[in-house]
Amino acid sequence: MKTTGNTILITGSTSGIGLGLAVRFLEAGNKVIVAGRRKELLDQIAIDHPGIDTIVLDVTDPTSIAHARETVTSTYPEVNVLVNNAGIQLPETLLDPDSLRVAEDTVSTNLLGPIRMVNALLPHLVTKEDAVIINVSSGLAFVPLPITPTYNATKAAIHSFSESLRVQLAGTSVQVIELVPPAVRTTLMGQQDNEQAMPLADFLSEAMALLRTQPDAKEVLVENVKFLRHVPANGTYDDVLAVFSNY
Repeated sequence: MKTTGNTILITGSTSGIGLGLAVRFLEAGNKVIVAGRRKELLDQIAIDHPGIDTIVLDVTDPTSIAHARETVTSTYPEVNVLVNNAGIQLPETLLDPDSLRVAEDTVSTNLLGPIRMVNALLPHLVTKEDAVIINVSSGLAFVPLPITPTYNATKAAIHSFSESLRVQLAGTSVQVIELVPPAVRTTLMGQQDNEQAMPLADFLSEAMALLRTQPDAKEVLVENVKFLRHVPANGTYDDVLAVFSNY
């Protein structure tokens, strides 16, 4: 991926990693469109960060996605990068009947959302040089945090989907990158003050440096997430899962 001169659409980017990426990409010399559900937040982002454009988008709503596709391809026909960042992470007690609602919302946002966004924009992206799809997964795709079972499952599915998408798009202009965050200090799961989580600014700096220095990367792995990514291969899976089971 080239890290400057792109036009980038980022879903779920009104806060946290998504907004942080938007600002860093803007600073690197890209046109950035921030997408989210809440217009008031989008309006404030446009005020706080001149140069960032915004669009209302709910990735759980196929009609909203179709409308966003028409707006993006007509207003920003140069769009060549899609960042699928929108996601939720909620605890579930699987013996509680209400856990099904949480699970369905999580699948709709974290898995169907990116799949629908790819389906909507891929016909446009394949016409662009230096096109990129970045799917944001998680270190929990490789070792689950038992308190958030459906979140883990959706991120494992995003990893698998990205692998298949990359193979199917071989020979096209579209590069597929999986961005794999560790626990980061954001409001996701209320971990903005968690000392065990990686500071957001540090994560963004390392991730952007990796994108810049490894333009052909399939996965973007900051140091803090490598132990999770490689757990299945290094024989520590059961030990890490046991630790996570105490959260």
